[in-house]
Amino acid sequence: MAHGNEYYFCLNHHRVEGVDGCSAPERLGPYPDEATAARALEIVQERNEAADEYDES
Repeated sequence: MAHGNEYYFCLNHHRVEGVDGCSAPERLGPYPDEATAARALEIVQERNEAADEYDES
């Protein structure tokens, strides 16, 4: 269920969108605020690096 205080990062437009943005397969989120959504690609990279380190241990 979508809420008005959710934000997404659109992979097509490379911008933060609200719940009425592009369709789900084209975006990352939801995030609790615009600032966090703006960091979506950084967050993905950090999580991937952490998962790679875990796999290597």
